[in-house]
Amino acid sequence: MSEWWTYSLTDFLLFSPATYYRLLEAHNRDLWPAQVIPVIAAIALSRRLRAGDARSGTFLLLAAGWAMSGILFHGLRYATINWAATWFAGGFLLQALLLAFLAYRLRTPAQSAGVTRALGWLLLGFGLLVYPLLPWLTGRPLWQAEIFALTPDPTVIATLGLLVLHSGRARWLLLPIPLLWCAIGGATLIAMDSPTAFLLPLAGILALVAMARGHRPFGT
Repeated sequence: MSEWWTYSLTDFLLFSPATYYRLLEAHNRDLWPAQVIPVIAAIALSRRLRAGDARSGTFLLLAAGWAMSGILFHGLRYATINWAATWFAGGFLLQALLLAFLAYRLRTPAQSAGVTRALGWLLLGFGLLVYPLLPWLTGRPLWQAEIFALTPDPTVIATLGLLVLHSGRARWLLLPIPLLWCAIGGATLIAMDSPTAFLLPLAGILALVAMARGHRPFGT
């Protein structure tokens, strides 16, 4: 038997990259045109944020996105090639419950230092608008796009952006599961030798650093 330190992440991968990307494509084709719904939701979310009203309604919307990712992707799709996906689905549903429960405890968006607030908007915009375009940027079909609320990675990144933009201690209770997925998802993409593997871990690090900087309420 080989020594444990001779194994790499690839040795623990239960599927090939081609299988995973075909799964993403089948996921999108089967759900089409449901992809329009997250786009409309993202527009509504952005409008509420810009209006300074991003408390309960926005986080309830986010909770729905986590529940959809957990059920539609992890539970019904990813579980067909990865036995651990049923556990991932449970984690995503737990995060949805936490978001719904804590939605009324989160304060209005914070007016933080320029760099911190910019990082929040950067993460949010990247998750909602840029992440779905990564297949096109890396030479894969757009049918393999990962979309907010329908797949986990952009949902997690957008969530991190919102947590950075908000204040209050409750948001720290919402951070562990997204950070854990940044590690799990990032490790999976590294094992798949994906050129975008660094994005999830980087998003988690940026969010953690930004939240640690602290915030000031609007108008102060």
